[in-house]
Amino acid sequence: MSANANSLRAILLALGANFAIFLAKLFAALLTGSGAMLAEAVHSLADCGNQGLLLLGMRQARRPASDDYPLGWGRALYFWSFLVAILLFSVGGMFSVYEGLHKLHDPEPLKWPWLALGVLLFGIVAESFSMRGCMVEVNKARGAQNLWTWFRETRSSELLVIFGEDLAALLGLCVAALAIGATMLTGNLLFDALGTVVIGVLLLVVAVLLAIEVKALLIGQGVEPRRRAELLRFLESRPEIADVLNLITLQMGPDVMVAVKARMQPAASDRALIDAINTVEAAMKAQFDDIRWSFFEPDVVD
Repeated sequence: MSANANSLRAILLALGANFAIFLAKLFAALLTGSGAMLAEAVHSLADCGNQGLLLLGMRQARRPASDDYPLGWGRALYFWSFLVAILLFSVGGMFSVYEGLHKLHDPEPLKWPWLALGVLLFGIVAESFSMRGCMVEVNKARGAQNLWTWFRETRSSELLVIFGEDLAALLGLCVAALAIGATMLTGNLLFDALGTVVIGVLLLVVAVLLAIEVKALLIGQGVEPRRRAELLRFLESRPEIADVLNLITLQMGPDVMVAVKARMQPAASDRALIDAINTVEAAMKAQFDDIRWSFFEPDVVD
C-alpha cells in the first residue's frame, strides 16, 4: 500500500455522497414507482453501511499487538472488506436482479419520470465527485501502473473496495438514467425492468472481482511485487550483506512483516555481527516506514 494514499478521505467522500444520493433516490422511487430507481436507492444505502464497516475495519486495524495477537489486528481490515464485497453481492446485486425480474413479470407504469431523471443526474454529479476523490488516492497508490494492474496487485483492501463501489455506483446511475429515458421515449416498461437487471448484474460482477482480490489478502499475501523488488534491491545494496538468501514478506493491513535470511560480510566478533544486523534492520525500517516487524537470520545457505 502506498504511504501517500489517504484511504480514509476516499471512504468519507463516498459515505457523504452515497447518503445524499440514497435520500434523493428513495424519495424519487416512492413517487415514480421505478424499479431501477428503487434498486439504486437500496444500492446507495448498502454502500453507506459498507463504508461504515470499512471505517470499523480501519479502527480495529490500529489495535496494538498482544500475546493473543502477536502480529496485531491489521488483517481485520481484510475481514471487513471481504464482508463488504459479500454485502454488495447479496444486498445490492441480488436485490436488483430480483426487482428487475419482478418488474418483467408485473410491470408498473412510471410516475413523474422527469423527477427520477433529475435525481439520477444529481446522483451522477455527486457520485462523480466521490469517484474523483477516490481516483486521486488511487493514482497516488498506483504510480506508473495501469488501473487493472493496480486492481490486481494492490494490498490496500479498503481503497480497492471504495474504488469498486464508486465505479459500480456511477455506472449503475448511468444505466438507470438510460433505462428511464428509454421508457419515457418509447412507453415500453421493458426498458425499466431490463435496466434494473443490468444494474444487478453489474453489482454482482464487481462484488465477485472484489471478493477474489480480498480473499487473497485474507489468506496471506506478501507485499506488492514492485514493493518487494524495492526491498530486495535495498538489502542487496547494503555493505553489511554479502548475499540475500531468502526474503519473505506478509502484508498485515497497513503494516508489513519481513523475514530475511542473508549471508553477512565477515565480522570480527559475534557482537559485530549483531550490530551489523541491527544496523540493516534500522535502515530498512527507516526506508520502508510500513515495516512493523522484521526477523533477520544470518546464514551461509538457504
